[in-house]
Amino acid sequence: MRQSTLFGRTLREAPSDATTPGTQLMLRAAIARPLAAGLYTWLPLGFRVARKVEQIIRDEQDRIGAQEIRIPVITPAEYWKETGRWDSLEPVTFRTRDHGGHEYMIGYTHEELVMHHARNEINSYRQLPVMVYHFQEKGRDEQRPRFGVMRGREFLMKDAYSFDIDEAAARRSYNKMFVAYLRTFARMGLKAIPMRAETGPIGGDLSHEFIVLAETGESAVYCDSDVLNLPVPGEEIDYDADLNPIIKQWTSVYAATEDVHDAARFDREVPADKKVHTRGIEVGQIFYFGTKYSDSMKAMVAGADGAEVAVHGGSYGVGVSRLVGAIIEACHDDAGIKWPEAVAPFKAAILNLKQGAEDTDAACEQLYRELNAKGVEVLYDDTDQRAGAKFAAADLIGIPWQILVGPKGLAEGKLELKRRSDGTRENLSPAEVVARLTS
Repeated sequence: MRQSTLFGRTLREAPSDATTPGTQLMLRAAIARPLAAGLYTWLPLGFRVARKVEQIIRDEQDRIGAQEIRIPVITPAEYWKETGRWDSLEPVTFRTRDHGGHEYMIGYTHEELVMHHARNEINSYRQLPVMVYHFQEKGRDEQRPRFGVMRGREFLMKDAYSFDIDEAAARRSYNKMFVAYLRTFARMGLKAIPMRAETGPIGGDLSHEFIVLAETGESAVYCDSDVLNLPVPGEEIDYDADLNPIIKQWTSVYAATEDVHDAARFDREVPADKKVHTRGIEVGQIFYFGTKYSDSMKAMVAGADGAEVAVHGGSYGVGVSRLVGAIIEACHDDAGIKWPEAVAPFKAAILNLKQGAEDTDAACEQLYRELNAKGVEVLYDDTDQRAGAKFAAADLIGIPWQILVGPKGLAEGKLELKRRSDGTRENLSPAEVVARLTS
């Protein structure tokens, strides 16, 4: 893409109501724009990031055998009333009626709706286990929206649901999703730590939040520093927590959010040179809730002995919108965003340092064509801004690689390749630049 045609403009200063560094950079870099309190429009740069985040999540869900579906965002009241959550969720949900007076809710989460389909589609233990997931816009009537896209009134979320014949099988599904989340966040360049958490309005007795450590985070967290260095499970893994040493490591090292923090246990189990007390950003949460929903909604299946039993369930959420904001909070410096390469809107930026000069224009156009032909996503700064302004914009937007094309370097047959993450620079020939970015 040519930057001269990019929809959205970078800002020198962030609006005064942007309170966190990540929100300020999100607005300054033209990632998103507020439409109203808690409502944001993704501009092209931000939409490209969100789409890559979504695809990584999808890859890892498919990898554990979850199947993608799509449930409406406008949901009938009757299903929520079956479980009693129509009344309990009233303070945080948007509601409406159709012309016939029937009540609806903008989906806040989708346990009831998925359970409704499960009770109609699954009638035997032979059809279990099953996992389904979807990407859907959610509505949450926040009284005080804050932290930009991380706590808004509308947000894009991946929510998944598992159905199993008994608790042992359901906990195995829980562990599959536990590992899938570790892999998902690692692929995005994040260190997300699973921490025991309250189950809240979802219910159940087992839940983990996945927290990215950041001083600007809304949650206080407490953990053993050992958890920062634990490995992400590889290809082959047994999801039985009693047998798998990696899962046991992750779940046995002390790590908790403030709502379940046990100060006495923390002091007793964690040595004083290993205590970490900081803040973090929740980017996902998983729940095992047993038969809470299947009991009230009569989601029964025939077991191996022919007797009907209620299915055991779990739900698993990742906020796509929230993740984009969290990545910015976790990956930036004073100059701007530092996107991990896997989710960056473009892999490389070409900076024409003397726009209008025949030699630099020709070199940039040739490089732009070659990289595009080889499948490298490129943003070409072909604007008539001065070099200093182009440097500042490229650092602000945070594309991983910058290719600086100027008259002096071209005279020697060289381009300058800058890595945004650490600022390292190399002088390379155009062919070497192309080879580096396509290797």
